[in-house]
Amino acid sequence: MNIAVIKTGGKQYKVTPEQTLQIEKIKGEEGDKIAFDKVMLISDEKGTKLQVGQPFIEGKTIEAEILEQTRTKKVTAFKYKRKVRYVKKIGHRQDITIVSIGKF
Repeated sequence: MNIAVIKTGGKQYKVTPEQTLQIEKIKGEEGDKIAFDKVMLISDEKGTKLQVGQPFIEGKTIEAEILEQTRTKKVTAFKYKRKVRYVKKIGHRQDITIVSIGKF
């Protein structure tokens, strides 16, 4: 079993083959194949074969398939100041993409 660290959407994710992952929204339809080219680290389970990028490993890509384009649950932000009749309630739902990591 291999382990890799990829960077997408401004975040880093530790991934393994056949893992399902929620990431920031990327372009594509359900069933499309994508490749993550910003691979920061690749290792086997024991850590004997370790490749570390500076900051990325050249020529390595991680294949994935888009399973779903969806949104997260609503997050509510509430602001309140007493004695001045100030109340503000805001809701937000983030767009996400659910992907299945392939072999690498």
